[in-house]
Amino acid sequence: MRILFWGTPAYAVVSLDALQQAGHELVGVVSQPDRRRGRGQSLVASAVKQRALELGLPVFTPERIRRDLACQQELADLGSDLSVVVAFGQILPPAVLAQPPLGCWNGHGSVLPRWRGAAPIQWALLEGDAETGVGIMAMEAGLDTGPVLLERRLPIPLLQNAGQLGERLAQLTAELLVEALPRIQAAGPGPEAERLARLGVRPQAGDTSHARQLSKEDALVHWDASALAIHRRVMGLHPYASCPWGEERLKLLATEPLVSRLADQLSPVGAALASRWADQATPEVAPGTVLELVEGQGLVLASGGCPVLLRQAQLPGRRSSEGQALIQQLGLVPGQCIGVNTP
Repeated sequence: MRILFWGTPAYAVVSLDALQQAGHELVGVVSQPDRRRGRGQSLVASAVKQRALELGLPVFTPERIRRDLACQQELADLGSDLSVVVAFGQILPPAVLAQPPLGCWNGHGSVLPRWRGAAPIQWALLEGDAETGVGIMAMEAGLDTGPVLLERRLPIPLLQNAGQLGERLAQLTAELLVEALPRIQAAGPGPEAERLARLGVRPQAGDTSHARQLSKEDALVHWDASALAIHRRVMGLHPYASCPWGEERLKLLATEPLVSRLADQLSPVGAALASRWADQATPEVAPGTVLELVEGQGLVLASGGCPVLLRQAQLPGRRSSEGQALIQQLGLVPGQCIGVNTP
């Protein structure tokens, strides 16, 4: 089939490659415009654009596809059979949705209608969802509101961060798209309602939640929260979660909540620490206080509830460190408090 692909981050590159490897003809790729990044603020192309150029594919980067009528016409002239959208980052207008005869299909990284919107992976982790998944959805004018053709679910391990979960979901998205396209092709063109009825799509059902775009403020960890809430923020906002470190920020990259009821989901070291600290109340200790240095593992810190094991972090201007190297780099001892007065 002749496919017009829409995507922006590395997450979508997996699907782009899978569609090409499955033998489909990619007539063009639409991605977000180059953005200024890094300390030098140089223009950097999106991961999808970079991969598309490596593959020799024509690339389109409209600032706002809704307003760019010239780009809309260019895309229509490509004569695609259908559009595939994976984490593009803009809402497609009705005129664009109506262009391909086999429709526009979205690979979305959640079990819809939970976590419609920009950051479904992060919000699933932030809210402690036990599972997530991928849906292949027929697109319509609303935000992730269309009926679902295929869906697969994945459990979310307690110690998995957003990057790791994203890699699993990216691979699953690619697999489901490759599985869905022959069915879409077999159903053929025609009026949308009839075409979707032939495919047997199902409407979304259940409670709807919106995965809003996250901000820098969302990434700030407050040690007076519960151990589980702190851990979810570190995992869900990885690698951007941080806490104050003097006048700068200390990036928090890996933690374990030392909650005894979660022992079967923790590492062996974390489970042992959770058991040891379960009977030791620390109500008079300020949140963020170092309770213990665990040789070769990290620092046990007080929270608003059970302690937290900080396993990996990154000091300003330094590479990330973990275990004993982390203990040495932070230079903290039991009784000191991580936060605004550190270092």
